[in-house]
Parts: sequence; structure tokens; C-alpha cells
Amino acid sequence: MTRAEEIQFDGVRVRYDSAKSYDDLVAALLADIGEQPVSIDEIGAAGGDWEAYQRRVEPYVGPSGFMLFALLDHGAWIGKAGIERKVLRVILGNPLIAITMLRHDQTAGLFVPVEMLILDENGSSSLTYVRPSSLMSVEDNAQLRSAAEALDVKLAALAAKVTS
Repeated sequence: MTRAEEIQFDGVRVRYDSAKSYDDLVAALLADIGEQPVSIDEIGAAGGDWEAYQRRVEPYVGPSGFMLFALLDHGAWIGKAGIERKVLRVILGNPLIAITMLRHDQTAGLFVPVEMLILDENGSSSLTYVRPSSLMSVEDNAQLRSAAEALDVKLAALAAKVTS
């Protein structure tokens, strides 16, 4: 029987409160990362070398360096359980940023692309995510930590931009 190894780590949740309505915050985020999910698998399947792949990815990258991969509208179904709230999980990233981490530790792929959660706060809204470096740098790996911290900065800048 295969034995599972457990590695403990602490994640850091980051929350931005916004005076924007839920709908306005969602619109601001999607205006930056794109309104339609990018099929990154199809881009990769198109063939060619790394430079060709980069050229195919770059047009999808928004002003803050990210693109939309998926939207999961929890608000669309939690009402059935008696929870009346708008809740949207946004999966976003950029494979050209992800590779800066994956080249040092492929298990960083558990945490890229990253996720944000937008909540309706009774007329205002909030945006929450888990700081990527707090998830990825489990082992002592200075190169991975540096790349993950660079992602932290980019993600924080995007969050600050869209919530203000």
C-alpha cells in the first residue's frame, strides 16, 4: 500500500473591501483580465516552440498581466440552500508568469493559476485571495520564493486597482 506524506504549511488570506457594488467590482476585474475565459490548453496544443507559445499567449494578457481562465458563480446555486448572496470565484493567471515558478518546483502548479473570490457585502463588495507565496514556498527554495513573491506583488496591484 502506498503511504501518503503530509506537509504542513500556512496560507495567508488577503481581503480588500471595496465601496464598489458587487457588479461594479466584477466588471472592473473582468475589464482588466478579460471577459471570456481563455482556453490555455488549446493554445498549448497548437504546437511550436516556447517562443511561438509566448506569442500566442501575449494577446490575451490584460493590463495587469493576467487573463481569465474560469468563473464559478457560487451565488447561482447557494440560494437553493437558503443563502442569498452574490459570490463569484474567479480563476486567473498567466502561464508566462507561472513558468517562473514551475521551472523551480512543478508542485507550484497546485496554486497557479490563482483564484479570487468576490462577495456582495450589502451594497459594497470584497475581494479575497490567498497570497501565492504562502502556498507555494513549502520547501526551502529561494528561487521559487522570489518568483512567488513577484506574483504576490502583481496580484496585490491588481486587487488594489480594481477595488479602488
